[in-house]
Amino acid sequence: MKKESHKKSHTKAMKNVEEEQEQEAEAASAQQKQINESGSVTTHSHGHTIHCLTVIGQIEGHYILPSQNKTTKYEHVIPQIVAVEEDPEIDGLLMLLNTVGGDVEAGLALAELVAGMKKPTVSLVLGGGHSIGVPLAVAAKQSFIAESASMTIHPVRMNGLVLGIPQTLEYFQRMQDRITNFVTQNSSISKERFLTLSMNTQELVMDVGTVLDGPDAVEEGLIDSLGSLSDAMDCLVHMIDREKKRKPRAAQARKKGS
Repeated sequence: MKKESHKKSHTKAMKNVEEEQEQEAEAASAQQKQINESGSVTTHSHGHTIHCLTVIGQIEGHYILPSQNKTTKYEHVIPQIVAVEEDPEIDGLLMLLNTVGGDVEAGLALAELVAGMKKPTVSLVLGGGHSIGVPLAVAAKQSFIAESASMTIHPVRMNGLVLGIPQTLEYFQRMQDRITNFVTQNSSISKERFLTLSMNTQELVMDVGTVLDGPDAVEEGLIDSLGSLSDAMDCLVHMIDREKKRKPRAAQARKKGS
């Protein structure tokens, strides 16, 4: 009888191990599928669930770009940001940027969404965060940039047919004001300094503007800190832990108030 009981318990343990292995394999497969389809991944480690969102290549807006271009489609990113904010299982958002810019209104829409999130958010600029990538980088609650990365600040521009009339110039100016106001409200750089960097005619050969490398972007107050992936992750985990501690206190305060 003892042998049979031991055999049954051993068989049950083996089944549990096999089930755990199957669940891990399914989770890994789902994660790989998520990476392939959306360029994002949700990780679970040390009691924290973090969604990693990548913004790479050119930000595609209302017009489809050529197939050879690496693009981030904003209609794919918007639902992800909303899902992260509304999913109680996800604790925070890590946004990795390596973008040349792209559609101004699409990029600004994504930046506004990230800036409006209640959950902890951290951005990390790798390679480059140029043009409309600048508002995206500063939209997070804490921003990092790699020492080897760079950011290009320049005025709004447009390709294709443009009507040479005063209304067109006014429209450009209003759009530039929207970008300038967003960047200065979500970073430590002043409006005057941002406009000075944007209108610099001494640095770019074929354009107006300024290229800032990692240390310069931090010195100008555009980005909060120099750092790598580990620095950004440590910061996000610290923000998540602080938020988790704050929530019980806020709940207790509401109970006392009622």
